Amino acid sequence: MSKRYPTLAYETRLLEDGHTHIAGLDEAGRGAWAGPVSAAATILPLHDPGLSQRLSDVCDSKMCTPRQRDRLFDLIRATATAWSISLISAARIDEIGIVPATQEAMCAAVSMLAPAPDVLLIDALRLPALSIDQQSIAKGDQQCLTIAAASILAKVARDRAMIALDRHYGAYGLARHKGYGTRQHRQALVDLGPTDIHRWYFAPVAQVAQVKQMVPPRVSLAPHRKDSR
Repeated sequence: MSKRYPTLAYETRLLEDGHTHIAGLDEAGRGAWAGPVSAAATILPLHDPGLSQRLSDVCDSKMCTPRQRDRLFDLIRATATAWSISLISAARIDEIGIVPATQEAMCAAVSMLAPAPDVLLIDALRLPALSIDQQSIAKGDQQCLTIAAASILAKVARDRAMIALDRHYGAYGLARHKGYGTRQHRQALVDLGPTDIHRWYFAPVAQVAQVKQMVPPRVSLAPHRKDSR
């Protein structure tokens, strides 16, 4: 799939409408079977005439190699007016569900921004808990530069967290697949069962736990999750 480079079209319209601090938000890890979900928020210096050129390589994080993402991670943090990253644990995901957990991570990221944003551009979601003006944009990381920048931060931060977890859960191959549902990960689950960093109420993990007659480490949680990723 060819890369689609985002523009500042959404941000430009919002500036023309009188907004001053425009934040973009995106997540990473929503469909993984293990580890946290992460969210990042960025506010870019939109009045800088060289911004588009400086961030010309920024695009949807899924379209970049790990080396490219690492380079862009540093560039975005050095360029942004403000940025923040929040991670929500697998235990919290099991407790409230993946969509609310993703929204919670995004709200936490917004709360850490200084200056505070007056409008949010969000990839595919809305944040009902926040009264800030917001726009939900389908495939926003492919269209909107501020969201694409956030997607890079969220992805790199989560990947690094999974690599760190791999040091303690090496048999699962987390550094390779980052907790997603690969053949290697599924086989490790079948052989070893899920751990306390797995999302026990995601269907693939729950099925293995049921076969192995394993009880979730968060036994007080009602098994009401319907997530099937």
